[in-house]
Amino acid sequence: METQSNQTTHQEMDLSSPQAASLIAAQNDAFRKTAMELRSEPDIPLGRIVMTSGISQQSPEFKLELMRKVAAFETFDEDCDPYNWHEMGVIEVGNEKIWFKIDLYDVAYQHGAADPTDPQQTRRVLTLLFPSEY
Repeated sequence: METQSNQTTHQEMDLSSPQAASLIAAQNDAFRKTAMELRSEPDIPLGRIVMTSGISQQSPEFKLELMRKVAAFETFDEDCDPYNWHEMGVIEVGNEKIWFKIDLYDVAYQHGAADPTDPQQTRRVLTLLFPSEY
């Protein structure tokens, strides 16, 4: 006897398409903008925030200002965002330049996401670093 699955299959999208870029950018923006709020809601993609040792050694005030600026960042251009995924940016806090980068992983954080447009199967990792630590 055969049974039908009640699960719907998410169809993979061409990642070079404008539709995929728009979807991934919206998900990255939602994650980045709510990262400081430490909340989980169905429409906010899941993920983690990590930082290099240089960032972690900064004052709590510095890190708070950095996170506020990352959340508010809107200046995506071809230099930092060639795929229009809103995955990378450059922030200044005081006289310090900081990079942020969002990488897309599978739910176990072991491999790249098979379908980065599917928030149920994708986890984001937002990395904060000084350019000198790259």
